[in-house]
Amino acid sequence: MGKAGSGSGRGRWTLRRRVSVLVVVVGLVLSGLAAGEATVAAKNREYLDVLLNKTGPLRIDVQGLLNAMVDQQNGVRGYAVTGDQRELGTYRDGVEKERELIASMDALLDSQPAIRRQLYAVRDQAEQWRVTVAVPAIDTTATSGTDAGQALLTAQRTQLFDQLRAAVDVLREQILELRNRVAEDARQSGNALVLLLIIAAVVVLVAGTALLTSLNRLIIGPVTALAAQVRQVAKGNYDRSIERVGPPELARLAEDIDGMRRKIAEDLAEVREARTRIEWVNSQLEKQAEELVRSNRDLEQFAYVASHDLQEPLRKVASFCQLLQRRYAGQLDERADQYIAFAVDGAQRMQRLINDLLAFSRIGRLTSGFSDIDLNQLMTEVSSQTETAQRNADGELTWSELPVVRGEEALLTNLLVNLVSNSLKFRRPDVPARVHVTAKRAGDEWEITCRDNGIGIEPEFADKIFVIFQRLHSKDAYPGTGIGLAIAKKIVEYHDGRIWAVPAEGGGTEIKFTLPAVASLDDLVEGPGAEEAETIDETGPVDQATAGTASERPAAETAGDSSGEQPVAGENPSGDRPTADENEEDSKRKQRDEVTT
Repeated sequence: MGKAGSGSGRGRWTLRRRVSVLVVVVGLVLSGLAAGEATVAAKNREYLDVLLNKTGPLRIDVQGLLNAMVDQQNGVRGYAVTGDQRELGTYRDGVEKERELIASMDALLDSQPAIRRQLYAVRDQAEQWRVTVAVPAIDTTATSGTDAGQALLTAQRTQLFDQLRAAVDVLREQILELRNRVAEDARQSGNALVLLLIIAAVVVLVAGTALLTSLNRLIIGPVTALAAQVRQVAKGNYDRSIERVGPPELARLAEDIDGMRRKIAEDLAEVREARTRIEWVNSQLEKQAEELVRSNRDLEQFAYVASHDLQEPLRKVASFCQLLQRRYAGQLDERADQYIAFAVDGAQRMQRLINDLLAFSRIGRLTSGFSDIDLNQLMTEVSSQTETAQRNADGELTWSELPVVRGEEALLTNLLVNLVSNSLKFRRPDVPARVHVTAKRAGDEWEITCRDNGIGIEPEFADKIFVIFQRLHSKDAYPGTGIGLAIAKKIVEYHDGRIWAVPAEGGGTEIKFTLPAVASLDDLVEGPGAEEAETIDETGPVDQATAGTASERPAAETAGDSSGEQPVAGENPSGDRPTADENEEDSKRKQRDEVTT
């Protein structure tokens, strides 16, 4: 609070404290006025009650009391003159009326002892008049006649009634004086009540004016100034500091907003710095993308060269070496025949290596599109392609009920041919090879298992077999290029799956891989191969299948790391459909072979 007040004289008290003090002061003043008004109003009601419910009836009753006494006097005189008993009825009614009125007036004079004493004096004088004048006159008239009764009504006795009348007049004057006094008190209390109401209205008006002034000076003005500063910051002027204005609450708010401004300025500086770094990284990525485009173009050119220009010399070497074998077999010494066999074998292995590298590089670049594939039908094709390998290994390929998956048929065929051929190749000596393929649902994917009873694999080498050119045995023990399982891994990853190897219980190996499950036709997920097939740059021909269409090649050619029939020199081992240039080149090669023969 002290810190806030040091910046502004208005900030010595908090807004809450100012409003609380104003409310308390106004409340106390209004409470005092309300208490005074309640007291005055109660007095005013008391005065009005006396004026309306006491003095008014008292004035009527005192007049009735006088009339009742006059009726008594007239009744006694009439009876004394006429002797008529009916005149006594007037007297008796007057007496009864007098007593009722005195009782009624006595009940109204609880708070007026002086008037009550005067009422009792009137009552006593009336009783004295009746005892002294009225009763003797009535009795005398009844016993001695009217003349005797009239004789008792002398002037002296009449004077007693005049005194009674004077006492009633005094009582009337006292009641009138009470009425005038109460009326004046009621008028003064009414004026006081009006004055208190005026004071309360003035207090409310002054408090409202003070509140509006305070709101304008302590809230509206500072908030308007703060809003103007915030708008400047909102327009992007993040370097403008927010000044502390108004009471401590608004000063703290301004300080918090300024803290937000500083944080935004810092974040903005970081964003600008990050944007600069991102722009630099993007420029580097663009350069790398251009380099990748050039690299891919070079790779495509290499694929074209490898599939045509690079293989052509190999075909020639293999062809002429085979001609030497056929023509001069047995005519040269044993060492020469061995050299020729080495040359033929090297050329053939080079052709297989080139074909496998081409197959590896084409995965994911060229596609025929994804479709629904029944793995049961696919396994029939795989069994057909690996029939020779099964026969050579005295093996058997079986499979359980397999699902329908979404993928590219040529690639999945190549995948399963590689796995089955690999299992048939790495068999135990003198043990018939057995390969079994199963599938099970695992969440949102299918887990396919290819199990064999071969030589097995140590757990520490389970990941290395999927690395390109990684071999655990020499090529003399198990021939191959070391690319087959690398091709399998790339095909599985192209289908958003995983592949791994584990030792099988009881010996052998289990190679497992996953493929995304297709729940229903309405829930098919288009794979990355659903787009139109890509084409190679104009620097080379257009290939029609990835890694060679499996149905167009023998199993040994499709499986990169399998053992089977060796390609014959002069054939198209890559599995590509020959182009016009290749046909022309093959024609020239055949002519050269015929001339040589």
